Amino acid sequence: MSERILVVEDDPRLAGMLDEYLRNHGYAVSQAATGAQALERLGADALDAAILDLMLPDMDGLDVCRKLRERSDLPVLMLTARGDAIDRIVGLELGADDYLPKPFEPRELLARLRAILRRRAAPSSGATTVLVFGQLEIDTDAHTVKLAGKAADLTSYQYELLLALAQHAGRVLSREVLMDLVRGDQLDAFDRSIDVHVSRIRAAIEDDPKSPRRIITVRGAGYLFARKQD
Repeated sequence: MSERILVVEDDPRLAGMLDEYLRNHGYAVSQAATGAQALERLGADALDAAILDLMLPDMDGLDVCRKLRERSDLPVLMLTARGDAIDRIVGLELGADDYLPKPFEPRELLARLRAILRRRAAPSSGATTVLVFGQLEIDTDAHTVKLAGKAADLTSYQYELLLALAQHAGRVLSREVLMDLVRGDQLDAFDRSIDVHVSRIRAAIEDDPKSPRRIITVRGAGYLFARKQD
């Protein structure tokens, strides 16, 4: 069965191009030209991911992302105007999985879409591997994280980022290395999305996110995931 993608874009030319391109690569595509239509489709249709433009005629795409996250963990790829760094950061904080600035190459959009879909799909293996660090448990089969038995609310991208840190516990990983491990991309010199995601992860797994003990910042070097935790 084809994976189902909702394209939320009010530019008919771009929406048509995305529709044709994604269908040619085996996806089933539905479209929404407004935020209201997007939320209606998100509530009624069975979907696998959404491509969300932040510039919509009736409401801010950030509001659509926020409302979506209140009721779903559907993977979201944001489309942002070039140079709108603040929108990207806020979008990631609201729970978007990835972003792509306009104009973009269709092949890059396809690669990023495939990446967030892969991260969402749980492995088919019957064996379950759980990484345990004190009260923190990372289930690599179910793609879930628990702290003291309570589920941590993370996007698929944030889960993969936490897993990459945990799998290299005790080692300092630079932002560039983390981006390459999680997404397979080189880090843009002005790309601070890793910092935003780490902040969100800390909010979910740290007792005091302002004084983190699990994910530690090493100034000028990157992040270190503590090998020993309470």
